[in-house]
This record gives sequence, C-alpha cells and structure tokens, in this order.
Amino acid sequence: MNTNAKVKRLVLITSIAVLGVVVLSFFLLNQNEEADVDMPSVEEQPTLGDSDAPVTVIEFGDYKCPACKDWDETVFPQLEEDYIESGQVQFAYINTLFHGEESLLAALASEAVWEQSPGAFWSFHKDVFQEQPEAQSHDDAWVTIDKLVEIASGSDGTIDEEQLEEDIQNAAFSENVMMDQELVEEYEVSLTPTIIINGIMLEDPFDYERIVELIEEEA
Repeated sequence: MNTNAKVKRLVLITSIAVLGVVVLSFFLLNQNEEADVDMPSVEEQPTLGDSDAPVTVIEFGDYKCPACKDWDETVFPQLEEDYIESGQVQFAYINTLFHGEESLLAALASEAVWEQSPGAFWSFHKDVFQEQPEAQSHDDAWVTIDKLVEIASGSDGTIDEEQLEEDIQNAAFSENVMMDQELVEEYEVSLTPTIIINGIMLEDPFDYERIVELIEEEA
C-alpha cells in the first residue's frame, strides 16, 4: 500500500472512529460501569516497567484528549512512583483516535518514536501531554508535524529528527496505529482515558483508590 493510500485509509478510519464514539457514547452515557474483559496483548505496544510484573495496566488514550492530559499529569505519576518503579506493574499505552487528524498525527509520531528509541518514548509521551493547551477545546488545532518533531528533539537526544519527520509524513507506522484502532473497536472503547487492570475495565479512571485495590489484589 503506497503512502497516500495509507494516509487516506487512516483518515477514513479516524473519521469513522470519531463518528462511532459520538454514537456509542450517546448510548453508553448512563451505562458506564466496571466490566470484566480479556486482557489485550501488549506485545506490540509501548510499555513501561517490568515485563514480568504481576499486574498490567493498559491505557487507551488520545494525545488530543484533555481528560487524558489530566490523567497523565495526576494519576499516572502516582501510579509510576507507587507501582511501576517497584516492578509490581507493567504499563502499556494504546493509541485512540477520537479527535480527528491531529490524533492521528500524534499517534503516528508516538509509534515512530517508540520504534527509534523506546527509552525516549515516555519522555515524549509526557511532553506531548504537557504541550497540550490547558484550556483547549477538543477541536482547537495545535498538533503539527513540526511541533511533534520539536517535542521529540528534547526527549533524550537519541531521536533522529529527520527520520521522525519522514516517518510521520509517510505514515510509516500506519499498521501499528490501525492495529490499535482494531483494539479500540474490539473492546468497545467509547471514552478516553479508558483503563484496564488485569482484565478489569474501570468505571472511573481517576479513582486511584480503586486502582490501588485492583493492583494489591494481584501484586
């Protein structure tokens, strides 16, 4: 599949995802509750922490999502300090494209950064959310290729900026992004962030007491 075809396919998938989440959210608005699910494989996903950890925490997130920014800057640092650094939790991130082409650009960039330098990925991940405007609405434009390359350049000095720009422009990791979207559909993810802990999809991703409870049951 050539680059233009890949980009067009991804844009179509993104558009369908945006429409789908609006419709699905309407029906699930008052039905959001904790659920048992099969754990997605994290083998091809960006991960942080011990791969042999007894607990796996997965975030379905969107770099354009204000709630994801909030979760990343409040809940995630606590989770990292309490459980990831100690080896009790492995954390994985799955891209979700709920906010149009900018979500797609950020997802493509994140996959390219992970491929180049897993060690730089999590700095990039945090910095993208930090760059998200504090008072943005979902549709405010701020994600560009130049901005993403600029963010990546400050990660840890291991990113080839020219290669990253080329990878984003050519949708080099479109298959990875499409794989993520298949998981979004399979798990009927309608809101971001959606958090899964060892097969439990949380009702409230910001309920840290519940997160701790689920981890402690397994750790």
